[in-house]
Amino acid sequence: MTIKLYNTLGRKKQVFEPQDASRVTLYVCGPTVYNYSHIGNARPQVVFDILFRLLRRTYGEASVVYARNITDVEDKIIARSIEEGTPISDITQKYGAIYNADMVALNVLPPTIEPWATRHIDGMVRLTEQLVSKGYAYKSASGVFFDVSQMEDYGKLSGRNIEDNEAGARVAVSDEKRNPADFALWKLAKDGEPEEAIWDSPWGPGRPGWHIECSAMIAAHLGKTIDIHAGGIDLQFPHHENEIAQSECAHGEPMARYWLHNGFLDMDGEKMSKSLGNVKLIHDLLEDWPGEVLRFALLSGHYRAPLDWTRDLLEQAKTTLGRIYGALRRVWDAEGGTATDRSIDKALSDDLNTPVALAELSRLATEANQAADASDTAMMAKARAELLAAGERLGLLTLTPAEWEQGGSEDDKSRIDALVQARIDARASKDWAEADRIRDQLAAEGIEVMDGAGGSTWRRV
Repeated sequence: MTIKLYNTLGRKKQVFEPQDASRVTLYVCGPTVYNYSHIGNARPQVVFDILFRLLRRTYGEASVVYARNITDVEDKIIARSIEEGTPISDITQKYGAIYNADMVALNVLPPTIEPWATRHIDGMVRLTEQLVSKGYAYKSASGVFFDVSQMEDYGKLSGRNIEDNEAGARVAVSDEKRNPADFALWKLAKDGEPEEAIWDSPWGPGRPGWHIECSAMIAAHLGKTIDIHAGGIDLQFPHHENEIAQSECAHGEPMARYWLHNGFLDMDGEKMSKSLGNVKLIHDLLEDWPGEVLRFALLSGHYRAPLDWTRDLLEQAKTTLGRIYGALRRVWDAEGGTATDRSIDKALSDDLNTPVALAELSRLATEANQAADASDTAMMAKARAELLAAGERLGLLTLTPAEWEQGGSEDDKSRIDALVQARIDARASKDWAEADRIRDQLAAEGIEVMDGAGGSTWRRV
């Protein structure tokens, strides 16, 4: 099936053709690990996980190399280390592990490669040396800067001219720059900075700039030119623009053939920001909502469009998933069917159209209910296979219907299991009053007990 992707660089939807079908390369910018990540940080990881899955089905799992980096040296990390008096490595290891655990909870597949920036400092120094020797970079009192005026097509990704780039916003102000948009390749160490954030270089002790990190890691693991580079729209400028400048001026060839960017996540119609106090952390959301609900909500809008994150969106996602899991429960025991439906892949191959793909998933759930209503065992088996195959494509339906319906923490499930068993024991001893009391207690908690020939089970309603 032909895959079409909207290429930010070409500003149109294009047929995806890898350089080498036996080694398809994908890079997605990962987190800067100094704190918990917010739900906006999860949108690119979930969306481009869909792309990763699609590429693996199309070209084979062993033929797709996906790198997602960890930024573990950066100004905010250093500031936190100084403020708390905590070693940088303790901070980055802690929040790197939390981030990866959050991704697992959202059913995001692990990348093929997870490069950490501090393990690639030598490559960053070499890349900076190349740029200096070719006349694209210059030394200043605080470090080494890239001279954007030396690159003829600087701004081609974002569509911004050099004249448009005034100091401020995400373009750092400095009297040392030749141009306002010049950016740091190497930052010389300042007094009081932790030793573990300082490395030797030809220009003096210091650390790499943020942008050079991704360029060096991509070149080290994926090559000078990769197939797809993806990330949030907030990274298009200056981060991705500057990655292009560094990589292409150093290597003399395109950095990436396809650039993909997901839209912003808004909070109840407002931009998410610390100043507004509306930042939602993945870690906190997972305490109140199943990971699949968060994932479903993130996929409910097209990835290139803004998505308004509201409680109504989450409630709707949970309700829809509950209906789909309910259909799966009705055909769960009908094994042996074969999935042949390709509607999910068709939708995803059209620029990752997840809203259409989710609509197709709901259609498959309706067909499963129809097969169960008709007691058609062959169709029930096929419906089960179709739902599970569709779920795998979307990173959904990874639980059994019973696991979904029971939900909650393991401690809470153990408590309910014990109450259900106590009710079974009361019924066995014909203590009907106690059995009814336990059933009423569970009902008050929203727990439905289902008695059958195979025993008693329960679910949340």
